[in-house]
Amino acid sequence: MSTFREVAYNGIWKQNTSLVQLLGLCPLLAVSTTFVNGVSLALATILVMAIASGMVASVRSFIPREVRIPVFILIIASLVTMVDLVMNAWLHELYLVLGIFIPLIVVNCIVLARVEAFAAKNTPLIAAWDGAMMGVGMVVAIAVLGSLREIIGTGQLFSGIEMVIPGTQALQLLPERYPGFLVAILPPGAFLVLGFMIAGRNWLDARAVRRTLTLSAQPTS
Repeated sequence: MSTFREVAYNGIWKQNTSLVQLLGLCPLLAVSTTFVNGVSLALATILVMAIASGMVASVRSFIPREVRIPVFILIIASLVTMVDLVMNAWLHELYLVLGIFIPLIVVNCIVLARVEAFAAKNTPLIAAWDGAMMGVGMVVAIAVLGSLREIIGTGQLFSGIEMVIPGTQALQLLPERYPGFLVAILPPGAFLVLGFMIAGRNWLDARAVRRTLTLSAQPTS
């Protein structure tokens, strides 16, 4: 259980792909204009990462080292194709909004990096858990980023939720007369908000280290 907790902590906080490793920034910044768009793509990425990591860990001993990268990409591409077809069939409006970013999961460096660096060296269960937790870390980051950009930019939250849950609608968090801050939902706003999020995470880590040092320096009775 300690191994599973450590993998979860690494994926969600210590080695967060979006805030620490800074991988997959293209979809992170491009799709996070709203909470719904960002989280939807991140959830699709979680599914691909978890299954791909488990599959790679299961067949790694049968794959010659010389062709491991093409085989890994083939496995990922097959899974992404299935996700793409499912979203096109059941969530067609959301599928049209996300567009090219769904097939681009194939070349997302987060997926391939974890498959190569972790899944190819561990057991299937641990590898699948690592893929899922790395995806959860991405979901957390993109959910916060999308929420902040959407609220600051439009004053609403959950815009487009009707594409996922018919009959629902967005929440108006700020007064309707709020004019909106256009920069927040444009590319510069994505970089600015992400920068503040990275700074906030680093500040929390630094504060935790200072607290630990302070406690360790106190004399014990």
